[in-house]
Amino acid sequence: MPLAATLLLCTVLTVQDGDTLRARCDAGHGAKQEVITVRLHAIDAPEHGQPYGRRARQLLSSLVARRPVRLACVDTDPYARRVCQVWVAPAETPDAPPTLDAGLALVEAGQAWWYRHFASTQTADERARYAAAEDDARTLRRGLWREGSRATPPWQWRRTHPRHAEVATAP
Repeated sequence: MPLAATLLLCTVLTVQDGDTLRARCDAGHGAKQEVITVRLHAIDAPEHGQPYGRRARQLLSSLVARRPVRLACVDTDPYARRVCQVWVAPAETPDAPPTLDAGLALVEAGQAWWYRHFASTQTADERARYAAAEDDARTLRRGLWREGSRATPPWQWRRTHPRHAEVATAP
């Protein structure tokens, strides 16, 4: 069942990897702004040191770095990162409302996997869009799908590279 989301308006400060960023968020009602670490919901991008890890980070950075975003946060992970869908205005219309789902854009470009483990927290429409995006990227051999069956999902890669995983997932 999809989770109720907390909505935040933020500006992305840095992109740490293909599915993690830091943002300064408006706390509202005159409160101080807070800086949070965000893990993109329902995707898993290649880790640092893994093939396509750098490309995934570069794509996410090109989409959101130093730009206003709308976060729909559904959880906090074990590393105290907020787990959120990240929405940004398309590059061609930067002053428009945030309508581009950055996580979905990474999946479409073949720079991240749809993390099916979290499918139950998405709406049926979101699941369909993410599944279709990953299928299209795989069929068209975009990004990491150029590797074919050699493309190793990050959740498997982390098991054999625990030192890299600790660095990549530390808050």
